[in-house]
Amino acid sequence: MRQNYLAYATGIILGYIGIVILVPIIAAVFYKEYTSIIPFLSAGLFAMLGGFLVKKSIKPDEIPENLNDIKKAEALFIVASAWVIFGLIAAIPYLFYNLHPLNALFEAVSGITTTGATILTDFNYPHAFFFWRALTQWLGGLGIIVLFIAILPQFAVAGRQMFFAEAPGPIEDKFTPRIRNTASALWKIYTVITVILFILLVWANMPCFDALCTALTTLSAGGFSNNANSIMGYNSFNICWIVIIFMFISGINFNLLYNVIHQKNILLLFKNQEFKTYLSLVLLMSGLIAISLHFHNAESAFENITNSLFQVISITTSTGAASVDFEKWNFTSKMLLFMVMFMGSCASSAGGGIKMARWIVVFKSMKSELVKILHPNAIVNIKLDNKTVTPEVSKQIVVFVFFYFLILGVSAVIISIIEQNSSVGMTSALSSISNIGPGISHLTGPMGNYAHLAPLSKIIMIFNMLVGRLELIPFLVFLQPDFWSLRKNI
Repeated sequence: MRQNYLAYATGIILGYIGIVILVPIIAAVFYKEYTSIIPFLSAGLFAMLGGFLVKKSIKPDEIPENLNDIKKAEALFIVASAWVIFGLIAAIPYLFYNLHPLNALFEAVSGITTTGATILTDFNYPHAFFFWRALTQWLGGLGIIVLFIAILPQFAVAGRQMFFAEAPGPIEDKFTPRIRNTASALWKIYTVITVILFILLVWANMPCFDALCTALTTLSAGGFSNNANSIMGYNSFNICWIVIIFMFISGINFNLLYNVIHQKNILLLFKNQEFKTYLSLVLLMSGLIAISLHFHNAESAFENITNSLFQVISITTSTGAASVDFEKWNFTSKMLLFMVMFMGSCASSAGGGIKMARWIVVFKSMKSELVKILHPNAIVNIKLDNKTVTPEVSKQIVVFVFFYFLILGVSAVIISIIEQNSSVGMTSALSSISNIGPGISHLTGPMGNYAHLAPLSKIIMIFNMLVGRLELIPFLVFLQPDFWSLRKNI
């Protein structure tokens, strides 16, 4: 890797993060909360100064003209370091609101990775504070690198390596000839749908500011809420069903959404195997939970259907919003919801988790191996939407799933030991690595928080959240010794 390329790209990213972090000042001025200007102005200036100094550290004759010949290892490093830096910078404003540094970092990383796990024990903060929480999730939903590729000419060509480093789906899938056009198209779709959701929430009588923040955190599959009781706090079935629809949309492959919109053909959704699997599992699991709730509580059938569908979509898309305190559900319903935490949404969506496409390939790989046991000479091709999945991609997916469960298992055991609570340990590890947010425990459930966890448990969750958002690959590459061979010269 070339140090001057890394420094140049990092300097650019830091500078623009500094600009982004100034946006909540608008909310501070609008609501006349002038003391809230200082946290975001300080963080913004700090980031921009950092970017300036990093770029100045490059010798004049070693400054790259562009990043067009960036290597894959360099792209992976830049993307991973950008997310770590963004998390650190995003935490700075929280320090001004008397959050402990570790809690501030936890809240910031939970925001940018769209995990939605919170350490807040009360919600008595200014509007700018909540707007920043929501904005970090919205930016993290599609990814800060994808945003920079869309708007910055420096990344116009080099962006391909960085695009797939930040969103490493099981199969590379772009729908426009140039990667910058792909990034721009994704952000246009993302923005338009967010605006539509905001309008509908205002129509449903949600307070305007809350509607804005909820729109930002729903489309990003984030789940942060201005209300201590999440969506349940608004006591509105209209709001619940609007959020249900848009959470579901956030879990759909945005490339597929683009094709549906571009070709004006909604039937394309039902020709996609991953979408059909996603829809089928959502309906199956929500139906099973609704039946279980019917026999164990006194709520109406409509309420049980609403809450089961809401929570299944919220968990499988890793949004983590709550229409009900599902910690109070019966054991069977909670166990079914726990299973949903492993599902994940579609590839190239705002949601987290393993992703449906990977599960499809894993199960097809298992089936092909069983066929080969019975028919050793058989040639079995694994296909996804009539496209053959190469053996190399299949192996990568199997390795991904293996490391996912390895990190999950190790972190769950460690947190369980630290907290002396296996339920907290397992669900905290799972909710963080899958970027879900709430766990299934009375301490960390939808009406709980993670403030009570030990510092080491929070650090492990912060690591899991970052690893989960970048889908393991960049961090696993860091374990290779030859990855760290740096060169000074161009």
